[in-house]
Amino acid sequence: MPHDETPAPTQAPPQTQTLNRSSAGSSAARLPAPRLPGAVDAAPAPWLLRLIAVGLVLAALNLRPAITSLGALLEEVREGLRMSGSVAGVLTSVPPLCFALFGVMAPRLARRFGAGTVVCAGMAAIAAGLVIRPYVGSTAGFLAASALALMGIAVSNILMPVIVKRWFPDRVGTMTGLYSMALALGTALAAAVTVPLTGALGGNWQSGLAVWAVLAALAVLPWIVLVRDRTPAPGQPAAVRPGRGSGAASASGAASGSASASGAADARSSEAPALRITRSRTAWGLACFFGLQATAAYITMGWMPQIFRDAGVPAGTAGVLLAVTMAMGVPLAFVIPRVAGRLRQQGPIVVVLGLCGLIGYTGLYLAPAAGAWAWALLLGVANCAFPLALTMIGMRSRTGAGVVRLSAFAQSTGYLLSIPGPLLVGVLYQHSGGWGLPIALMAGLMIPQMVAGVLAGRDRTIEDEC
Repeated sequence: MPHDETPAPTQAPPQTQTLNRSSAGSSAARLPAPRLPGAVDAAPAPWLLRLIAVGLVLAALNLRPAITSLGALLEEVREGLRMSGSVAGVLTSVPPLCFALFGVMAPRLARRFGAGTVVCAGMAAIAAGLVIRPYVGSTAGFLAASALALMGIAVSNILMPVIVKRWFPDRVGTMTGLYSMALALGTALAAAVTVPLTGALGGNWQSGLAVWAVLAALAVLPWIVLVRDRTPAPGQPAAVRPGRGSGAASASGAASGSASASGAADARSSEAPALRITRSRTAWGLACFFGLQATAAYITMGWMPQIFRDAGVPAGTAGVLLAVTMAMGVPLAFVIPRVAGRLRQQGPIVVVLGLCGLIGYTGLYLAPAAGAWAWALLLGVANCAFPLALTMIGMRSRTGAGVVRLSAFAQSTGYLLSIPGPLLVGVLYQHSGGWGLPIALMAGLMIPQMVAGVLAGRDRTIEDEC
């Protein structure tokens, strides 16, 4: 792990250093470590952990309904706002663009205001954007209000792994699976019930989209408790000036199991200039894998109902098919992170998910209506590359500092890479007059996704490479 290489005024022999480290570790085991800013108490109050878990679940439920509810009503929105296919393609490209632009801000905002405060504000932004966008009456206003909601989603996307690493360091796989499962549930729920809800609300597509603001407003409540918590997220600078020898401090922190020592190590590593994440092949592999799976996910969420509707499937059934695709992530998002956490390399899981995607797209090309349910299930399995990517973010770094950097880099870079995909699908659909070329593009992207995923799934950390 990178550390400050400036020598101390006097350098002890290696044997003495080893003894000193052992003594420090045993002393840390016997004596309570000093409370450092940025460190989490060794035993947080159980009620607080339960509240944070509830907040994670509610926040995750709101990270996709803004997108899948729109996908279910895209045809109605296009007619209501008089959008062309190309403009609709721009609309489906807005989520990854916002995630890339606003996601970069998340670590800095968390350092300034605290991760809990940022997530609380993010949920409020989602609620406001979802209330405003159906009623602005213009394409530009619709895009601007969508961007407001997506800004809240973007910062929350980045900070979910950070919060898990900070508050549940010994249960990263389990908690990642829990909020990934909630994310998939919210995605599927919005896809399945938006059309029936719209009908129940008088057939008005504006009401069908705006109703999801209620869920976002509910998600604000648990995070209000953490608004006053200004403790920096892992890897953010603390108020204590770090000393030399962060590598030794990390070693003694690991030996003692002290959360305070761990926080100090994270604070030190956050200022270590040697950790340049752009030099890590694993970080780039993970960013490409994240971007390609995001491309497939946003094409699916934005266009899959339209593909089925153009094949003769009723609108309500098309929404349910998208819900089935998204619902596959509910059980698998909990299982895959746990399985991935027990494997030294996650490449085999990447390949299995990619093959399911290839088969699903092939079926969608050849018989979209006849085998609709089978293709929806297979593409749902393929979409579970998202919780796998989140799990690998937590596994590819040794420290909270590394997780913050890797999460921001992989997600922001990945979302930038995913921007052209949904837009290109809209352009191909409009100019080719059918879905043959767009589906071929989706299938072709699964190959580089598998390659990048295998690279990102190797048993190494960014600290090894930087």
